Amino acid sequence: MSQHHVKPSATIKDREALYKLMISQLFYDGYQSIAHQLSAVIQVTLASPPSDRLNHLVNLGLEAEGKAKDQESLLAPPLPGIDLDFETESHTSAPEPSSYETVYVTAHKGPCRAGAFNVEGTLVATGSHDASIKILDVEKMIAKSIGTIPEDPQSNQTPEAYHPVIRTLYDHLEEVTCLLFHPTEPLLISGSQDLTIKIYDFGKPSVKRALKTITEASSLRCMSFHPSGNFLLVGTQHPTARLYDIHTCQGYVGPNPADQHRGPITACNYSFNGGIYVTSSKDGDIKIWDGVSSRCINTFPRAHDGHEVSSVVFSRNGKYVLSSGKDSLVKLWELSMSRCLIAYTGAGTAGKQMHRAQAVFNHTEDFVLFPDERTTSLCVWDSRNAERQKLLSLGHNNTVRYFIHSPVSPAFLTCSDDFRARFWYRKPDPIN
Repeated sequence: MSQHHVKPSATIKDREALYKLMISQLFYDGYQSIAHQLSAVIQVTLASPPSDRLNHLVNLGLEAEGKAKDQESLLAPPLPGIDLDFETESHTSAPEPSSYETVYVTAHKGPCRAGAFNVEGTLVATGSHDASIKILDVEKMIAKSIGTIPEDPQSNQTPEAYHPVIRTLYDHLEEVTCLLFHPTEPLLISGSQDLTIKIYDFGKPSVKRALKTITEASSLRCMSFHPSGNFLLVGTQHPTARLYDIHTCQGYVGPNPADQHRGPITACNYSFNGGIYVTSSKDGDIKIWDGVSSRCINTFPRAHDGHEVSSVVFSRNGKYVLSSGKDSLVKLWELSMSRCLIAYTGAGTAGKQMHRAQAVFNHTEDFVLFPDERTTSLCVWDSRNAERQKLLSLGHNNTVRYFIHSPVSPAFLTCSDDFRARFWYRKPDPIN
């Protein structure tokens, strides 16, 4: 794999050209003494007579800034999230996860090890040790569970057309370890122990094989998309996180080797606006990275008392990181003060945790959820005060190896070593 260090945003030559244009404009506007002082300080020769180039560049910049703000508004969180700077009391607006029900079960021929929701929460994907991937339609799963198959009276479609599994993909040779939907395009990304990243265009009904393949040097463990969808952050058995251009498949690494972890990457996650990203590792550390330069800007060493860190995810506003570790603790980290703000305790009382488990927020960030390995039940806390909520039995006959909540609705997916993935949903109360 070809690797490059991330380049700074502007070269020395670019900056000198910009300074010359500024000095020329100052001369033109009658500020000769300031122009002389500036040229002496930055050590550039006095520029040529002014042109409209600076005005043109400023207009282009303002136009680009306006587009960026428009894009930012499109990426704005659809729902309020946790913000302990302004909240003194708990205002729970979402149903308790203990009230969710299994509405659909899908089976693989091997342990189910990976899962993902798309951004709209309309699709889920599951990946297995048997190297297969399934994509399922959320609306069809819910409709099937309540017996309201949506049939169009104008069409001759059979009930098979409404089967929840809309795609089954076969292109890996070994276990599928991570899955990710593209934020804006009908693309599914998968990582595997066969050292490959596969990009599938599931918009094509007949798709079975990948559109593109990226070959890595180590087994894939985790992935996260930049909100723009242009860059894919990848964690592997190797301590160094990789960044890929999704269009060219070109790989990049951070510029400072000393910044990197000392053990395999276990989880990675971009903040909602893409300004920073977070990684965790088997070495027990959590690291926060600048999203542009890929330089490490903060480290929480021994975040779970030296135990392996299993998962890390940002709150929607980017102020907090939620982590879990093999010490069976879940922690909320405040980035501005570089400290653990809340510890959610009570999971793992039945024995030492053997596998990595994911701690996540629900879709409103009112609750923190974490599957207990030994009891195969879901531990739930109020995210703001760490108050324990009702346990939910997850109904699996083996360890839950992957857990993810819908980004927009009261639903989650559990993937287990019992070969099954369960889709859970909070059905609306019946209307009297």
